[in-house]
Amino acid sequence: MEAILNSLLTGLPFLLLHSSVTFAMLVSGLIVYAWITPYDELALIKAGNTAAAITLSGAVIGFAIPLAITLKTSLNTWDIILWGLVTLTLILVAYRVMDFVIRDFGKRVEDNETGPAVLVAAVKVAVGLIAAASVAG
Repeated sequence: MEAILNSLLTGLPFLLLHSSVTFAMLVSGLIVYAWITPYDELALIKAGNTAAAITLSGAVIGFAIPLAITLKTSLNTWDIILWGLVTLTLILVAYRVMDFVIRDFGKRVEDNETGPAVLVAAVKVAVGLIAAASVAG
């Protein structure tokens, strides 16, 4: 029992630090994402806009998956920060590419068109999965 308690006391600070950094990266990434997009996702979601909820959910999932893998494989907090920034960049590039491919995407989200929103969310999740696999090695 003492070995288990010692293990907990040794590992708990690292768990708390790495988890805190990962959640901070997730929140920071979503703030940057919301700042980059031409529409206010949260205001649209509060107004009942499903398309905005779908696209923001795709960003959350697409960003969280590689962060989770980074948390699992990281040697230190700098790994989490570095790969979090790389992943955020990939998600933002995916958004910009899809914004170019789907003309007037921002307006279509504001108009609550769910078809384009689902496609863009799927691309964000796919980018996140590929980034996660890359991080995992």
